[in-house]
Amino acid sequence: MGAPARVMICDDSAVVRGALARALQGEPEIEIVARVGNGAEAVAEVARLVGLSTPVDVLLLDIEMPVMDGMQALPLLLRADPKLLVVMASTQTTRGADIALRALRMGAADYIAKPSVADVVGGGFGRELIAKLVGLTRLRRRASPPLTQAALTQAALTQAPLTQAPLTQAALIQSAHPPLALRPPPRLPPLLVAIGSSTGGPQALFTLLPLLGAAFPLPVVLTQHMPASFTGIFASHLSKLGGMPCAEAVDGEPLLPGRLFLAPGGRHLLVDGAPGSLRARISDDPPENFCRPSVDPMLRSAAAACDGRVLVVMLTGMGQDGLRGAGCVVNAGGSALAQDEASSVVWGMPGAIARAGLCHQVLPVPAIAAKLRAMVRPTRIGAAA
Repeated sequence: MGAPARVMICDDSAVVRGALARALQGEPEIEIVARVGNGAEAVAEVARLVGLSTPVDVLLLDIEMPVMDGMQALPLLLRADPKLLVVMASTQTTRGADIALRALRMGAADYIAKPSVADVVGGGFGRELIAKLVGLTRLRRRASPPLTQAALTQAALTQAPLTQAPLTQAALIQSAHPPLALRPPPRLPPLLVAIGSSTGGPQALFTLLPLLGAAFPLPVVLTQHMPASFTGIFASHLSKLGGMPCAEAVDGEPLLPGRLFLAPGGRHLLVDGAPGSLRARISDDPPENFCRPSVDPMLRSAAAACDGRVLVVMLTGMGQDGLRGAGCVVNAGGSALAQDEASSVVWGMPGAIARAGLCHQVLPVPAIAAKLRAMVRPTRIGAAA
């Protein structure tokens, strides 16, 4: 990435500003360039640093502040520096979730759900926050164009043969930078689309779903790593995008074409039944990959219920959740698309399945939407029996 990410912290609480700074302290890829106490101070400081040709890369912006709150400041900040990437810091409440998600649609790049001050300096929150800040900075600074599908295909043809052999456990956990191998299209059309996403996922979904349209011919299940207080509001925001209706999945409900079923926060979304009578199941089983909801159990259950006829879409996200589940889908005859590294905030989840040789194609989000429309066709499968 070159120089460290230049980060500003804006929060009216000096205690929170200090806790966030400590969570980032010692990370060589991050430099904290300013700490301010309200939106007006943030606007002034962002403009000053732009004028000095030392712009802020990412701003952590609290929502509720005196003088000028985060929502009032957001458009002024983006006017002061159109390239600024703003991460909204929201309370873990329904109201906080609604405001943060409205901010994403106004131009914010991402959000964080603020834990307690004690948890801010804990390992898990700090690691995720650092990954988000570094990933967003890379997106801001990336000058080279993203790889085209033609380039990816040529890399696959020259570096590794395409194969449909069952994937071994060793193949699923291979490390370093193995050659990228793209798989041929599936033999049968999918009956279900299953999406996994995490860090950076909301913005990717805000782009993807309107491009699929309101009359998408298959049911779609989605696991997005998100607090329980956020998922209901998130489903409402997704429904307002002009695409298919979305709601938190309810245990036992039929998975109908043209609808998006979101895993409730804190619970796994599973797919049950058989082709022709697919239903949602909600599980309180233990977390997988330190996540609940987790992408892996959703994909495993979908592969079994659909006889493998599942199309996986893996979007930006930290970690490797979904890797083993995608392997189950592909070994059963399904297929997978992954978001490309150039457009991902964190190329963890999509990168894991791409490097394991699970993907049919690796694409930026708009191209994923076009490919999805091309790979599916109207079907009655998926409706209730």
